[in-house]
Amino acid sequence: MKGLLLFFEVVKGLLITGRHLVVNLFRHTLHYLFRLKWVRKGSVTLLYPEERPSLSQRHRSRHRMMFREDGKPRCVACMLCPTICPSDCLFVEAEDVEGDRYAVRFQVDLSLCCFCGFCVEVCPEDAIRMDTGKLDFVALNREGLLFDLLENKEEKGLNR
Repeated sequence: MKGLLLFFEVVKGLLITGRHLVVNLFRHTLHYLFRLKWVRKGSVTLLYPEERPSLSQRHRSRHRMMFREDGKPRCVACMLCPTICPSDCLFVEAEDVEGDRYAVRFQVDLSLCCFCGFCVEVCPEDAIRMDTGKLDFVALNREGLLFDLLENKEEKGLNR
């Protein structure tokens, strides 16, 4: 009896795969031969990393720190972002410099981050953004996914 149920499940899976094959082949043929605007293009496989997917304007990717014109970070270490973070992946260390308070260390643990964007929304100084468009961050261990946004040389610059 188990063999018969397994056979039906395999046949059902093959029918679903075959349906997708026929529908996508039909859509691709109509699209390329007749250039019909009303026909939706079939599913396409991108050759990543040579071909990058187009990202939405609202896409949240890796974090970056915004800096002022004098090179100091916009972050005043108000501690709102670590407080609201549901995954507790932010660590901010503050220091008073010449009567002003600045963040000296701003770490994001991407192995814990759920990319919810709460830290960006709650920041009163617009100091942190998630618009780098970087999707390919890999590491051999968990320490490799710990980023200090104030020391990140590749994304550091004057941002307005």
